[in-house]
Amino acid sequence: MKSSALGMAQPSPAPWWGFTLVCSVIGLLALYLPVYATATTTIWDTEQNAHAPLVLAVAVWLFWSLREPLAAVTAKPSRAWGWGLFVAGLLTYVAGRLLGIAVLTFGSQIGVVAGLLLLLKGGQALRVAWFPLFYLVFMIPLPGTLVDAATAPLKQWVSVLVEEILFLAGYPIARSGVVITIGQYQMLVADACSGLHSMFSLAALGTLFMYLMRRDGFSHNALMLAAIAPIAFAANIVRVILLVLVTYHLGDEAGQGFLHGTAGIVLMLVALGGFFALDGTLWSLHLRWRRARGAAAAA
Repeated sequence: MKSSALGMAQPSPAPWWGFTLVCSVIGLLALYLPVYATATTTIWDTEQNAHAPLVLAVAVWLFWSLREPLAAVTAKPSRAWGWGLFVAGLLTYVAGRLLGIAVLTFGSQIGVVAGLLLLLKGGQALRVAWFPLFYLVFMIPLPGTLVDAATAPLKQWVSVLVEEILFLAGYPIARSGVVITIGQYQMLVADACSGLHSMFSLAALGTLFMYLMRRDGFSHNALMLAAIAPIAFAANIVRVILLVLVTYHLGDEAGQGFLHGTAGIVLMLVALGGFFALDGTLWSLHLRWRRARGAAAAA
């Protein structure tokens, strides 16, 4: 074996790793490709879960980017935990497929993949690939009971705030429950306007941004996580206000066109802009604090 001034050359990963990895990927594709194919014409073909294919693509890319660190992990299989998670994941998959429950089917991915990593490499592999595993959570459709419980109060809050803001701006607006009347038009704040699913989508984008940026400091990351829901809610308020104003000034047809054409884009642009602005502000404050601390220590 060749050596250098920096020390002995690193050993290459065990030859079995590539073969077992290929076999594992083939097994995962056999399990989940039919699920994805069905989802493209069902739950992924809705506004609520349209983000799931992007989440899948990002998760695959994240795992691929970690292929070398995973290959370099010394194999210390954890068979008890590995088989436990793997079998639990498979049973959840079977239950989801037989009962037609998408939450179980997509949730099973986490147990199956985590179990495979434990069986092949051990706990260190989980520590290396923790974020791609966690990111699969965003592929799981929100349970109907949660959606029903959260949608009604969110719609109510959206209606109240939109009415108050536009009333202060001088518009002839009134509200009855979640029905907004402005001028000659009546508009119902529908379930899609509650902002619940936009919060979930922004959480997926926000956590990915935080993972890639790798900001130092627990407080910075905690504040960013805590801000996801308020930023998404505020962006949804902006979307509904724009929809009301487009309808009031340009007519119902223009409002319907805006709703189906650009409302979702406006929401995500406003939300991401707010999220990035918060990150930049917090990081700028953090750097100033570090410089002030360094100056104080030098003095």
